Amino acid sequence: MARLLRATLVCGLAIGASNPAFAQDKPTPIGPKLQPYIGCINRLSERSYSSRARYLSWSKPSGPTGRERIIYGLYTIYDTADCRKNVEKAAEMAPKNEELEKAGAAYAAAVGALEPLLKEADDYYSQQNYKDDKMARGKAMHPKLMAAWAAFAAADKDLRGVVQKLNDVSQMEEMAEVEKREGRKARWHIMDTMLKAKALNRIEGNVDPAKMDLAKVQEAIGVYEASVKELEAYAEAHKGSGLGPDRIGSIYVSAAKSYLTTAKGLMRRVRDRTPYSSGERMMLSQQGAGWMIEGSPPRLMRDYNELVNRFNSGGRF
Repeated sequence: MARLLRATLVCGLAIGASNPAFAQDKPTPIGPKLQPYIGCINRLSERSYSSRARYLSWSKPSGPTGRERIIYGLYTIYDTADCRKNVEKAAEMAPKNEELEKAGAAYAAAVGALEPLLKEADDYYSQQNYKDDKMARGKAMHPKLMAAWAAFAAADKDLRGVVQKLNDVSQMEEMAEVEKREGRKARWHIMDTMLKAKALNRIEGNVDPAKMDLAKVQEAIGVYEASVKELEAYAEAHKGSGLGPDRIGSIYVSAAKSYLTTAKGLMRRVRDRTPYSSGERMMLSQQGAGWMIEGSPPRLMRDYNELVNRFNSGGRF
């Protein structure tokens, strides 16, 4: 793949600062503070990378010439004003974390600078103005676009790293509180599965398959599979509990198993050196079509993001 895929970040089955598990004599949990940053990444990052991929699918990295056979243009991104406002508010929330706040401000600034450049370029290409000026404006915009994408990618990488680190700590603390208060019941199994899916995704999903560490991937798959089996066994044992606290939704279980199947499929392709057919390569080259190929990175991301969505909705329905 020419570009590494990026997964949706996980929000939390948040216990919430008002829950008795977080009494006033305990430190303020960082989970709620992370949500605005996660929201920015989930809403804006993938679209920003897709815009760059769309542009570079027809333009050379050195820039457009006006002699291209097909000129697709690029994609715009969603309004970034809410992201900037939410990041500013989050910076004032407790607990203070300078690393997170600095990375969030840099992300908001970078994506905010990218937005008007993409809008200007989209107008230029969608209106085919390059036919009137021999691509002069397109050539002038190119270095600005590439610099803005590079600045955004750096800011996105930094913020993701900080958020993932803090989010892992937050969710492990939540799991400990849940186990203490409820035992290893539905909520605990849902959180355990998601944490292990995240660990697997970082090893397999965010790494170029050509550089995959098979031993680490296989170990992570084994850990995740054991968690999925425990999840499914618990769900089966409590399937008659209606929508009560012991309920684990069949859709969440299905999403967890689908991600496991695809993770194994991609691992096997790499392990067995199974090449993609010409038809599969064509689909992988098309925006939004690669997920239909079993055992492919786009399919892995699709299934992982579906699991994240089910987790963020509570995992019970």
